[in-house]
Amino acid sequence: MGHLDHASYGWLTPVLSYAMACTGAALGLRCTVRALDTTGRSRRNWLLTAASALGTGIWTMHFVAMLGFGVTGTAIRYDAPLILLSLVVAMAVVGVGVFVVGYGQDRVRSLLIGGLSTGVGVASMHYLGMAALRLHGRVSYDPALVALSVVIAVVAATAALWAALNIHAPAAVALASLVMGAAVTSMHYTGMFAVRVEVTPSAAELPGVPVMQFIFPLAVGLGSYLFITSAFVALSPTASERAASASAVRLSEPDERAVDVAPPGFRSETTPHRPREKNGAPAYAHPSGPVHGAADA
Repeated sequence: MGHLDHASYGWLTPVLSYAMACTGAALGLRCTVRALDTTGRSRRNWLLTAASALGTGIWTMHFVAMLGFGVTGTAIRYDAPLILLSLVVAMAVVGVGVFVVGYGQDRVRSLLIGGLSTGVGVASMHYLGMAALRLHGRVSYDPALVALSVVIAVVAATAALWAALNIHAPAAVALASLVMGAAVTSMHYTGMFAVRVEVTPSAAELPGVPVMQFIFPLAVGLGSYLFITSAFVALSPTASERAASASAVRLSEPDERAVDVAPPGFRSETTPHRPREKNGAPAYAHPSGPVHGAADA
């Protein structure tokens, strides 16, 4: 049995993977909170962004951690199509959970369905990514640790969706993302501790691509996407901010429907005074001279 090293670069890959998980969780939760404050197309777009952020963050966390994975006695390669498929699965299943919560009428039922589907999907992504491993030997798993990793994934996903429904303050969302990042990272390393490898020494060339040739550039690209999207979301005004801005604009604009109605007996200084005769009849100007009231006739 080959010796497995889960941190061949020391603490670098575990810390970076945790940072990726937290970033994806924070962005996904923030986008879900924004979605719940909107309707129509805007809600759909925010939920799509949340799903892509959560899925990308979880996938990036997994493969950044895998950068530090090694087995003595054999080289490691990866099947590129399976890696890309695991990314699609991650975003798709997270999207299902997020949309169930975003559009569900019964919150408890939506939370349970969304958490279960998302957690199972995250675990599927993890083990699909592990299936992409190519090495000289046979890979097996400890069933008890695999089951534990799935339970952790479901609990973490349910807790994250609950936070999206009930926590709206930015500080609380940040704290929830740290907890979720820790849960996702724990799920990953629990699944990795379940791995057993029986090495079969061989000089044959392994199929697939090296980790630094394919996974590292892809992980860097997706990590950049997370940080750029985070900046966009942070600078985008919330629904309450937009409403306050619109209200301020309405208050600052004059009401064109207002009518200047003077009270009875009010005489504007700019209105010329028309003299009246003693009996109260108005005197009108005439081109040829003054015309007096009937009382003077």
